[in-house]
Amino acid sequence: MDFSCWQVPHVQQAFTWDCGLACVLMVLRTLGIDCCDGIADLERLCHTTSIWTVDLAYLLNKFSEQLQEDIDRVDELFGKALDAGISIQCRSITAYDIAFLLLSGHCIAIALVDKSKLNLPCMSDYDVQQHNDEPDYMGHYVVICGYDADDCEFEIRYPASVRKRERVTMKSLDEARKSFGTDEDILLVSLTGKSGMKLSRKLLACSM
Repeated sequence: MDFSCWQVPHVQQAFTWDCGLACVLMVLRTLGIDCCDGIADLERLCHTTSIWTVDLAYLLNKFSEQLQEDIDRVDELFGKALDAGISIQCRSITAYDIAFLLLSGHCIAIALVDKSKLNLPCMSDYDVQQHNDEPDYMGHYVVICGYDADDCEFEIRYPASVRKRERVTMKSLDEARKSFGTDEDILLVSLTGKSGMKLSRKLLACSM
């Protein structure tokens, strides 16, 4: 199969900090889980506006078959992750690994990227200039839901955009995902109930 893409409904973020929650909501709606009215409901479950990747893993796990207790803060989450059925590994994952998993049709991913490194059509000339003038890391979560092997492009859902779908080259996504500050965080969500999605420097794999 040269192309695979899940029909992931786009959710636009409401604030500068809730892109991760928007990504979780997109995944839940893809799975047909009607658990909340919007991002605000997920915000209330997180009890914070400082969202880490492990927060997103706990949110997804909360709505899976094995429900967990309410979320603790970041300094406790990693220590409890294995008991909650969340697999965390410290290793690198390549863009080809992600492409293979997407083409298998078994999963989609939520990835932490440096959005200043992404080259997207939705970014205006002003946005690009603003990013070029800002040397610091700009963390942003995106949903990676498809891959086109012919064009070497990933299809993503970009919460900061009003556009329902975006495409990004493998090179651009890899640069943004491996930029300093991301820790190469990626959350692979199994859409078929199969386990074994274990990759990345700080991978949190949830089987829904």
